[in-house]
Amino acid sequence: MSNKVYAVIYPIIWIFMKLFHPWKAIGAENIPEGGAVICGNHTTLGDPLYVVCAMSGRRQTHVMAKAEIMKWPVIGFLLKKAGIIGVNRGKSDMGAVKECLRVLKKGEKLLMFPEGTRVKDGEDSQAHTGAAMFATRTGTPLVPVYISPQKRRFRKTAVVFGEPYHPKFEGRKPSADDYQRIADELLAGIKALGEQAV
Repeated sequence: MSNKVYAVIYPIIWIFMKLFHPWKAIGAENIPEGGAVICGNHTTLGDPLYVVCAMSGRRQTHVMAKAEIMKWPVIGFLLKKAGIIGVNRGKSDMGAVKECLRVLKKGEKLLMFPEGTRVKDGEDSQAHTGAAMFATRTGTPLVPVYISPQKRRFRKTAVVFGEPYHPKFEGRKPSADDYQRIADELLAGIKALGEQAV
């Protein structure tokens, strides 16, 4: 693992989660080697931790997070050093976009939540197109992941990884409609994995 800060922080988070918020990884064999866009549903603040722990520390994962978190004293500094990518929501953040493309082209993992914010279980939401754009521009696969919204301390939370796939589109480059279609299909695939979260 090349990022020393990530290598130091990860075991601490892993132990804390294992003791208080354990997880049950289902389909972890679906996580491919090399670059991939890992995309999950988002119901609680701790969802990134469940996914990263379920993926194991052998796979360094860059998580997209709202930029406000990166401004927290000490914590924000450490997260940035550990490879977390802060993004300004609601506007075009080209700096964050370029960083996401860079890590994928390097063959590393990017974790993001297509809904863009936390959504309560059962609420309607719309998928943003960022994941579709990152995957098609870098030729990396999308990997849907479902994190069970029912979380209880000391009880395992299911984290279900679906099969990786490369989004399809016609023509040399995907259109805006293609991006939205891919994003909608991705979100539907994430939700469908909920049937395996037992």
